[in-house]
Amino acid sequence: MASSASSSSSPAPADAKRKYFSVEEANRALPLVKAIVGDIVKQFQVVNELGQRLTAVSGDRRRRKSDDLYTEEVVHSRAELDTEEAKLVTFIDELTALGVELKGPSDGLCDFPSIREGREVYLCWRLGEPEVLHWHELHTGVAGRKPLGTLADRK
Repeated sequence: MASSASSSSSPAPADAKRKYFSVEEANRALPLVKAIVGDIVKQFQVVNELGQRLTAVSGDRRRRKSDDLYTEEVVHSRAELDTEEAKLVTFIDELTALGVELKGPSDGLCDFPSIREGREVYLCWRLGEPEVLHWHELHTGVAGRKPLGTLADRK
């Protein structure tokens, strides 16, 4: 009874359902992660290109007064961009559902939450790398990447 009283009086931490990966678990997940991240990188490029095209068409429209042609192009481009952005969000949601955090949609940089030496860290992987080979502290980001060998426990 005391435990139910304490659990109802103190809310669960935001990361209570966070998945933590060992190096081996992260590497076992890589085939699926690689496929999803590959889709994300490609889709991110599509979205960026469409966004640039929409910006260019919108800019042309402001300079020119023949609105009918440009209005149609802007409406079409906006609809296409919305569709492609929705696809990108779907891919990112797939990755997030696995417990993997996307850090760089343009280059496929990902972090796998992990516990090392009693503290939370990230196992770090980038699309194109053969396996998870790096880690970093939560606050340092990719600039603080270190080889896994610098961790006492590689499990």
